[in-house]
Amino acid sequence: MCGIIGIKSSDNDVIKKTLNCLHHLEYRGYDSSGIAYLDHDKIKIIKKKGRISDLEEKIDFSCETNLAIAHTRWATNGKANDTNAHPHHMGQVTLVHNGIIENAAILKKELEKKNYHFKSDTDTEVIAALLDDMVNQTHDKMEALKELKTKLVGSYALGILFDNDDALYAVKKDSPLILGLDTNSYFIASDVPAILDYTNKYIVLEDNDIVKIDTTYHIYPEQASRKIHHFTSSYSLDDKDGFAHYMLKEINEQPGIIYHLLSKYLKNDLIDLPDLTIYQQIDIVGCGSAYHTALVAKTLFEEYSDTKVSAYVASEYRYQKNFYSSNSIVIFISQSGETADTLACVRQVKEKGIPSLAIVNTISSSIARECDNVIYLEAGPEIAVATTKAYTAQITILSLLALKISYQKGLITNLDSIKKDIRHIKEVLIHLINDINYIKIAKKIYQRRDIFFIGRLIDYAIALEGSLKLKEISYIHSETYPAGELKHGTISLIEDGSPVISVITYDKIIDKTISNIEEVKARGAYNIVLTNQNITSKAFDYVIQIPKVNAFLNPIITIIPLQLLAYYVARLNGCDIDKPRNLAKSVTVE
Repeated sequence: MCGIIGIKSSDNDVIKKTLNCLHHLEYRGYDSSGIAYLDHDKIKIIKKKGRISDLEEKIDFSCETNLAIAHTRWATNGKANDTNAHPHHMGQVTLVHNGIIENAAILKKELEKKNYHFKSDTDTEVIAALLDDMVNQTHDKMEALKELKTKLVGSYALGILFDNDDALYAVKKDSPLILGLDTNSYFIASDVPAILDYTNKYIVLEDNDIVKIDTTYHIYPEQASRKIHHFTSSYSLDDKDGFAHYMLKEINEQPGIIYHLLSKYLKNDLIDLPDLTIYQQIDIVGCGSAYHTALVAKTLFEEYSDTKVSAYVASEYRYQKNFYSSNSIVIFISQSGETADTLACVRQVKEKGIPSLAIVNTISSSIARECDNVIYLEAGPEIAVATTKAYTAQITILSLLALKISYQKGLITNLDSIKKDIRHIKEVLIHLINDINYIKIAKKIYQRRDIFFIGRLIDYAIALEGSLKLKEISYIHSETYPAGELKHGTISLIEDGSPVISVITYDKIIDKTISNIEEVKARGAYNIVLTNQNITSKAFDYVIQIPKVNAFLNPIITIIPLQLLAYYVARLNGCDIDKPRNLAKSVTVE
């Protein structure tokens, strides 16, 4: 989940460019960072624990060079410290790495027998030693790079420098890497936003590609052509539009994104969405918030479209025994389109010949390319590590898919009612976002160390996401339970003043959930109730009232107060909201 950048240029201002690009990748990891560059025919390495700004304090920006690689780290092998930070050097090889090498321990023992001495705890230093050994044996860098893939087990995107060589090399397998093209510079990068200050032209590298950049670029194995993409969307990492945090900005972007998606697909009565009625079995697979959207979709598909759906965590789905019929389809959900566990499931499903549909935000990402069909979220780049707008965009697409099935089956005879709600959805969302009462609730609970969320069916799925947002950015321990499960053990944790946040939007279970709220109140809980129902109880300490809308739109608006509540709790606690500790935006390791 690290970010790598490499630049080979005809100009000598590469250090400044490299660090600027690296800042655009900091969402991928920020435990430590480092840079290696050519300084008077010698490679100089500088690295530092902490943020990129800490690294910049150690760098002489007056140094002129036309070649550099750099890295921002999310720690996998070894603690976050100066020694484990990338780049790593061994012999004649200096490199940066995104991914994880599963056989690193075995390779390390073999290399130690050859008198290689390791300073770090990383698998990356092992790659550097292995490549140095292979170059010494073959006396040919390209041959060594070709052979490297036969030795490494795992995932890797590598940016490589060799002593006494002014070329930049790159290798890719199962980790994202692009090649950026400018008039006087070439880039390798983990993601397109890294290079957009300099160029919008790029090639998506494929697994087992080897790249050499000198006065131009060469991709091996050579192919007749590689498509050059042009990034045309607007993007600015430095512009928070006056908001204190990217997360708050992205929360405020949701009304426009949701309205755009709803209007786009309902304009022609959903004909531009895939026909899922031909499938009797639908599996939806995702990680984290994407998995939570799958749980929401499960209720929507089953309750309103009479379609059996199963929701799975990708890291479990890959290893469990899955049963498919001749008319099964698997839907894969990922903001980045590079989520390692989800991508592994995509490949497994492809091997079995099962149809697949991707719902992703990033154009030309691995999951988008490898699935049979793709729907893009069109949410724009999401900078804050904790997802908000990508989550609601995923919910919107899944709700539309469920709605289409319902319409095709005749369970909904016309779409006029939901179209009427859509005309006002923007105003509803803006009103919810502008409600300042969330601050009042946050002040009541922000010093608590344990907070509980409860709900039933779709309300439980929404509560899971609310709880995840809270723990991600505020570091408060938070758990979610189906409301009826409290009395089967968990209620023992309730003590005087324990915040319990309940979601009640599903008509069929109102009375049951209220009973559970009264049970925790009897044990001293402070009950916060998020509801679209006209209900009251002496057990309610605070009610967040939201409007009642069409069932297909309800999950979209229900999450908004929980996103904002998490935001204000984290802000009161002085947390780093956009870059929470131990997390990264794009999870590209299993």
